[in-house]
Amino acid sequence: MTVRDARLPQDEPAILSFITGLQDYEAAFEPNRRRDPAFAADHWRDAQHRCAEKHGAMFIAEDFVPVAGGNPVGWAFAYEEHGELFVTEPQRRHGFLAEIFVMPQARGKGLGKALIEACEAWSRGRGHALLTISVLARNARAIRSYEGSGYAPYTVTMRRYL
Repeated sequence: MTVRDARLPQDEPAILSFITGLQDYEAAFEPNRRRDPAFAADHWRDAQHRCAEKHGAMFIAEDFVPVAGGNPVGWAFAYEEHGELFVTEPQRRHGFLAEIFVMPQARGKGLGKALIEACEAWSRGRGHALLTISVLARNARAIRSYEGSGYAPYTVTMRRYL
């Protein structure tokens, strides 16, 4: 297993499949997820824009196959955010792990943790003292994974459909 910087355009087909995979996974417990055929391309354009505009980075997790080399099985992307004025200056500019996904057949091998660590290293390299992650409240598996990597709740966003 390895984590590397995304290589574009070569990694684009895999990334599009990861975007669809995450959307399908989250749709099982969050009914507001788009499932239309245009979604992955729309999201991919938006992710590229956010990474470019906010000094971001994209990483690919590979499951190594001895003869064929690496097989992309997951991805993550992170970018720089600027917090509210009420946050102290050293933590105001921070990294934000925007998305992470590992294919079901590759889960449980530490690839998610390795992707998180790559985002943390990128964030430290940008001089950040903080990396934040947002997670759906009903995504218990992801919450356990993030807590296992040392993350703890900071804010809770609540909603009520009207």
